[in-house]
Amino acid sequence: MKVLAVHPSALMYTKVFLRLEPLGLELVAAAARNAGHDVQLIDLQVETHDDYWKLVSHFKPDVICFSGNYLANVPEIIDLCRATRLRFPGVFQFIGGHSVSFIAQDILSLSEGTVNCILKGEGDATVGLLLSAIEKGQDLLTVPGVITPDGEGPPPVFVESLDDIRPARDLLRHRNKYFIGTLDPAASIEFARGCPWDCTFCSAWTFYGRSYRTASPQTIADELEDIKEPGIFIVDDVAFVHEEHGMAIANEIKKRGIKKEYYLETRADVLLRNKEVFKVWSEIGLSYIFIGMEAVDEEGLKQFRKRVSLDKNFEALDYARSLGLIVAINIIADPSWDRSRFEAVRQWCLEIPEIVNISVTTPYPGTEIWHKESRRLITRDYRLFDIQHAVLPTKLPLPEFYEELVKTQQVLNTKHMGWQALKDTAGIAGRLLMKGQTNFVKMLWKFNSVFNPKLQLADHMRKPRYLMPVQPEVVDKVDRKDLYVHGPGGRKSRSLDEKTEEFVDQTRMGEDA
Repeated sequence: MKVLAVHPSALMYTKVFLRLEPLGLELVAAAARNAGHDVQLIDLQVETHDDYWKLVSHFKPDVICFSGNYLANVPEIIDLCRATRLRFPGVFQFIGGHSVSFIAQDILSLSEGTVNCILKGEGDATVGLLLSAIEKGQDLLTVPGVITPDGEGPPPVFVESLDDIRPARDLLRHRNKYFIGTLDPAASIEFARGCPWDCTFCSAWTFYGRSYRTASPQTIADELEDIKEPGIFIVDDVAFVHEEHGMAIANEIKKRGIKKEYYLETRADVLLRNKEVFKVWSEIGLSYIFIGMEAVDEEGLKQFRKRVSLDKNFEALDYARSLGLIVAINIIADPSWDRSRFEAVRQWCLEIPEIVNISVTTPYPGTEIWHKESRRLITRDYRLFDIQHAVLPTKLPLPEFYEELVKTQQVLNTKHMGWQALKDTAGIAGRLLMKGQTNFVKMLWKFNSVFNPKLQLADHMRKPRYLMPVQPEVVDKVDRKDLYVHGPGGRKSRSLDEKTEEFVDQTRMGEDA
């Protein structure tokens, strides 16, 4: 069969800070191709809806698969499914991905019959089975992870090995459009999948059942050798949790003489525990590191259930600086913040050399705060669930909250992305322009056109095309098993040695396995 894989358009923050290749969809496309199907892929982050319609008309797919990793993309995906059903009524349409796995029945209801099914969980594990069932006219509800208006199939399953499927990178038509900061262009790669921690605001652990699986160092090195881009973003939720695995990959890279520049995300306590791994990686190309501090006080850390003290966070920042790494951190702005709180955060951010990103507290389906957040949502518009809009009641009047939020972001923008930043990065910008790479340079001037308090407030005034269901009743204690997409597999589902397993248990706050 002919299969078209579709990634939706860019979200607000991806228009400025980064634009990453759709790695998950590339893995699904590769699995479909390995199953014998003719596959095409279009990424609407870098192409248009007109390009989509031209491709559908020319390729004439039997099946269209949409990637639903982000709530804010839900309206666009449903609109495309509705319009495609009208113009091409015989096409089978399904949606997979992280976010839709938690709200499958809601999406089917909103689509009003234009979506045939949702594929819940890891799509690369079961897309081949789904396509086979479609092709043979078999009962879709025999496929793990499938949900239709008529019911739900067996629970989703994991891929047997992360070494089995390599992403179909050749299907992307504009690979030079992907970047993260000065890594322009940049490819994405997966060393490990899942997260063994359990932060209240995050759904990575509830999606993967607190599992943690790794690809072999040899497979990773093979993939790095095949990637043409000089920049590499390591997509792991927490990089180098397992010291031995991180070191083995580094040794394989050194043995083969692979030369790349790397950007990754990790936790402060992981960085401090596995200092030698990060030191070695700083010697083979690691340049940028993102640490999700989330809060600048102990109360905030407790709220997000991050058992990492402020002292440890600052110690981690010091160590990263000692390695010569460029460090970015994330702070979550809570709707309860007043003007003095914003000002205090601004001053703190200006006193440190690190790049600081500000996001907004956002309860997502699949997270504990979705069920336990006592403040009711002020909107049910999917488009606003992008961590840049306030969806909970704000202490300040909403216009003032956005003024303070954007003012804070603008201060940080001036610090890192204004004229001074251009002077500091003039050499990098010049080299990129000489190569025809303009993503990073354009980013320097986009901020004010994207982050604007009047525009963010106006987004609340738009009539929602699709509404989220009413939020569940607030509960004091969540049955965490109800949150999982992939059921918890316990200790055997985590590729960690016993000491690392003990470390994880000591640095998280949950009770289950």
